Amino acid sequence: MIALLGAMRKQMNGAVADSMYYYGRKYGLNYGVSLPTIRSIAAQEGCNHELAIYLLKQQVRELQLAAWHIADPEIIDAEQGTLWFESILNSEMAEEAAFALLSKTPHLKAIFHKEIVSDNEYSIYALLMAAARTLLSSDVEIIEYIPDIIIRFPESRIIDQGAVTLLSAAYNNSEMRDTVKQIVASLQNSPSADYIADEMSWRMEF
Repeated sequence: MIALLGAMRKQMNGAVADSMYYYGRKYGLNYGVSLPTIRSIAAQEGCNHELAIYLLKQQVRELQLAAWHIADPEIIDAEQGTLWFESILNSEMAEEAAFALLSKTPHLKAIFHKEIVSDNEYSIYALLMAAARTLLSSDVEIIEYIPDIIIRFPESRIIDQGAVTLLSAAYNNSEMRDTVKQIVASLQNSPSADYIADEMSWRMEF
């Protein structure tokens, strides 16, 4: 951890840290290191699941984000996933979680079923984004969670964006298009439903 932190500190940029924008809670410490740099430094460490768990508990943005890259996707499952999802503070971490780990684990479907009922909108956002990157985007059972999610979060723009991403990925599969249309049409009236319907209308048109 000390070696990783030292490498991150060499790349610190206070101006970038001050200008960062994301939904959700702030990090304890933020050195303003770019995501490509964090990914590159984490890649040099390789897979080290115990270290990843330790990094995730630190109050430093760069270490917490690196944790998702260092964790072993084969190990994280529905039972262990709770620890990870409780650590997702904001939209940046959710996106990195989806990109670096969740979309690579063979246990994503089981994790999705367990964690999708969470009241942490950033955890749900991570799941939606991860599913959109995988074959789960063509799984009707997964897509059918969206109406219930929108009922629980009727005004969450971050959830809206995740839902649109997943529905768009599903719509790219011609066999899923009728299902996507039905789900969009079934959304109960709310700001989120209006946003999703508007975003999906032009996507489905083309």
